[in-house]
Amino acid sequence: MSNAAIPVWLCAPFAGLLLCVAVMPLLKAEWWDAHKFQAVLLWSALFIIPFAALYGVSAAVRTVLDCILNDYLSFIIMLFGLYCVAGNITFTGDLAGSPGVNCLCLLIGTFLSSLIGTTGSSMLMIRPMIRMNSWRRRKSHIMIFFIFLISNMGGCLTPLGDPPLLMGFMRGVPFLWSLHLLPILLLNLTVLLFIFYHLDSSNYRKDIAEGLRPDISRPRTEFEFGGTHNVLFLLMIVAAVVLSGTLPSLAAFQNADGTVKGLRIFEDVTLTWPSLIEIGIILLAAFLSFRTTPEKIRVANHFTWDSIKEVAELFVGIFITMQPALLILRQVGPSLGLNRASQLFWATGALSSFLDNTPTYLVFLTTAGTLGASSGIVTALGTIPANFLEAISCGAVFMGANTYIGNAPNFMVKSISDENGIHMPSFFLYILWSLAFLVPVFLLDTILFFL
Repeated sequence: MSNAAIPVWLCAPFAGLLLCVAVMPLLKAEWWDAHKFQAVLLWSALFIIPFAALYGVSAAVRTVLDCILNDYLSFIIMLFGLYCVAGNITFTGDLAGSPGVNCLCLLIGTFLSSLIGTTGSSMLMIRPMIRMNSWRRRKSHIMIFFIFLISNMGGCLTPLGDPPLLMGFMRGVPFLWSLHLLPILLLNLTVLLFIFYHLDSSNYRKDIAEGLRPDISRPRTEFEFGGTHNVLFLLMIVAAVVLSGTLPSLAAFQNADGTVKGLRIFEDVTLTWPSLIEIGIILLAAFLSFRTTPEKIRVANHFTWDSIKEVAELFVGIFITMQPALLILRQVGPSLGLNRASQLFWATGALSSFLDNTPTYLVFLTTAGTLGASSGIVTALGTIPANFLEAISCGAVFMGANTYIGNAPNFMVKSISDENGIHMPSFFLYILWSLAFLVPVFLLDTILFFL
């Protein structure tokens, strides 16, 4: 199958599914809640059937299986594991959700994201944030900035933070190189926390004026943590993700032709041994977490399966229907004429807002590696100028915050927030928030770092 022959109209099911995600909760919320998965199956079929007609049933089966086994399965298993383990850790205390406290929690969570990943940090921090602000009426903005910072930007400092950077590490980018992005993160963090503090202060004063008060009955602040042993299981999941990125480069996991060993499922579609090891470790961590944690902790966390079920149903369709867009991008990426850091920053970021940021990152990393630079970061894809690598990395990690589907934890944070009575903005209204607060910050990044 030639990538050049893929027609753009095959991207229509992807656009249709995104439109449903954006519009149906507003127009037919009850119908959408009851028939969401049927809609996902319909849009997936509207891609698979024409694709099979054009390229043959074998090509369609191969494309879908490769997507499910090598992309979606790892994605949802990691999310499931983190959801389970974080749901078994509880934090209680009389710390109220004031502007200062909320800023401190966002600051801690942002840097934690580079240690345990944006998804791990999001799942660990979201319930304490919700609980501290449960007394407030105006709080959706808290979770929006939570997505901006903890679920996205905070993952830029190490390959553990976000999958694109892990893929860069696998291709020769030094492990600690991402620390070069610290000045950019500090600038963005300072600007966004400044904006958040004033926005939250305004809403805080309105809540107080309406007679809302936190329930603080003790004379001094006290904290209580439950299920802290689950931090070990959280580290197991982080280790599993790192192993999945490093084992394929070892000779023991490679065939004679350099391909990664695994279980051949269909034709050349293989579920690799590193992926199976990752899945096994994550599922073991989730199992042990549930077996060793009292149910009362999950009750205290208001733990349900609804959020992970919703994400699993929606994203299987998103992963399948976005395949034509990714195939087209891989084909045309090197010929787009992108040879400036600012161009790479915005191109990588814009596409990472709607497509999986990992393949988008790899497309533009490969593009940068073919430009024939004589100095820079030496990788398996070629020598890449440092400012190009910074631009691609920041675009992939930062701009995943532009939409609910831009990065794995975004939609999960929205779903958990909705489940706990926080009225989150719709798909399009969230994009307006990102246009208002994120895009100006990204323009500042462009002027200061990428021109």
